[in-house]
Formats: sequence, C-alpha cells, structure tokens
Amino acid sequence: MYEKHFGFREKPFSLLPDPAFLYLGRQHSLAYSLLEYGVLNHAGFTVVTGEVGCGKTTLIRHLLNHLDEEVTVGLISNTHKRFADVLAWVLMAFGLDYESGGPVRQYQTFVDFLVTEYTHGRRVVLIVDEAQNLDASALEELRVLSNVNADKDQVIQLVLVGQPELKTTLEDPDLRQLAQRVVAHYYLLPLSENETAHYIRHRLVHAGGSPNLFTDEACQQVHYYAAGVPRLINLLADTALVYGFAEDAQEIGADLVQSVIDERAAGMNLGSPPVLSPVTEQQAAAVDPKPQPSVSGDSPSNDGVGCNPSNSRPLVSHVGGKMPRR
Repeated sequence: MYEKHFGFREKPFSLLPDPAFLYLGRQHSLAYSLLEYGVLNHAGFTVVTGEVGCGKTTLIRHLLNHLDEEVTVGLISNTHKRFADVLAWVLMAFGLDYESGGPVRQYQTFVDFLVTEYTHGRRVVLIVDEAQNLDASALEELRVLSNVNADKDQVIQLVLVGQPELKTTLEDPDLRQLAQRVVAHYYLLPLSENETAHYIRHRLVHAGGSPNLFTDEACQQVHYYAAGVPRLINLLADTALVYGFAEDAQEIGADLVQSVIDERAAGMNLGSPPVLSPVTEQQAAAVDPKPQPSVSGDSPSNDGVGCNPSNSRPLVSHVGGKMPRR
C-alpha cells in the first residue's frame, strides 16, 4: 500500500516474526549468544524468558537459520494450557511415528532415534516455544526425557522459550531437579529509547527505505507509547506509515504518531488516549536497565539477569495522556 510511496521493497514493520529483520541490539545479542552457547556446549536446558512481543520467537527463528547440518532440531511452537502427551508431541517435532504403539513403544522409538543421531555425530536439540503454557508435570516429563545420555555426552538438549510465567513455574520446588539443569537463562526486557530508534531505522533500511524517514521526535514518541516492546513498535510504526501515505507525507513526525494514537483511542471508544500507554517512572525503576545473563547450574530463581521476579509485570500500563514535551 505505502511501499512505493516511501521507496520500500517490502513492508518494514510486519507483526509476524521475521528473522531477516532481526535487530541485534545489546539485549538480543546477549540472548542469542546464550542460545548459541547452550547448543554448542551441550547444555542440558537453556531458558529465554521475556514479556509478550519482546522478540523471543524471532530469536529462535534466527537460531534455526544458523544451525549447521550436524544439529537435528525439533520445534514445538503450538503449546496450550491443556498440553498433554508430551512424548507424542516430541516425536512429531522430530518427524517420528507418534501414532502407533503405546507409551513404551513411543519411548523406545525416541531412544532409538537419539542413539542413531549420536552414532552419526549429530546433536539433537528440542526447542519449545511458548513454554509458559506447560505445567509442572509437562516440564518434568521433558526432564525425564532428557535423562537419556551416552557415556559423558548429553544426547539431547532442550531450549525453553516463554513469557515470565515460565520463570515462575521453574521456581516450583517440585521442579528443582530441572532447575538445576538450567545452564543458561536470559530474561529479555523491552528496548530502551535509544535502542528503539536504532530498531526503527534498522528495519527501515532493511526494507529499502531511508533511515531518517522517522524523525528523532517520532522515534521518541513511538518508544513512549509502545514502551519499547518490539511488536507494539511495529504496530504503531506501520500504522503511522499508513497515515503518512494517506497524507502524502515525506517523513513521519511526532505529530503524525500522536494522531495515530489519538484516533485509535477514539475509534475504540476508550475515553482517553492512548491505546498504547506509556510506561510509568515507577515501573521503569522496577527494572534494572543493565540486565546480565546467567550461565550456571543454579536455579533460575537466582539467575541474576537483572529482573526481580516479584517486580516482573507488563510494561504497558493503562495510564492515559500525551507524551510530555522535552
């Protein structure tokens, strides 16, 4: 719709996870490094958690695109609250027969597969996205499946990716055996204001446009209302481009972004703008601005990633009003 007007080859702000557009700022670089560390060093469990829309799935897609042929990957991405028959889902993730035979036959199929891959010098990695939907019993079943080993080698590695609820579940005392096997854990926070500007310009350039299409003030406005959450940044920036195209604008300024916020709020009859509300100073203070990854065998409740679980909360508040002028 607006691609030709702004000189894009493709839309720069899709809501679908696209590893081609991945912005590897400080946080996402650290998270990706830990994912690589977990795979290359035969870690039992690697965990990445973060709020909705912070780019976890995009990181996983990027990882999948960069693994070599010596790694056999199974991906489970459609978990839900009533997720059961974990072994059958694992078999399906690796393209194995999951319909014939009972639990014993299925388990033997799984073990035979692991032994075959190990014999041929291939590592096996199971990635579970949206893992916050797994209850304690499902996570414990994954731990039991990970017990298969050959001499000193771990023949299957697991990567769990999910929202903060996953971190809470892993702190359950009944899962302490699994928690002790978590070698690396990273909590992914929303982008800072500076990172948001770089993120916007990165995506503009990758799509073939000008990095200066959004003014500095517009980037500040987008960050303020999207609270640094990449998915919300994409939503707001994409809508601003639609408005800019309709007004034949040559750049996206702060006033245009504010118009998007105000009109979306009015259209949804919310009473007071904006739909995407700013993060409060109190909420911002609750999050350490310099998160550090954990690489250890300790419980993830003490992972030192710069986010106190008791302070974990959605960073998009319900406070209305306009962005204060600087």
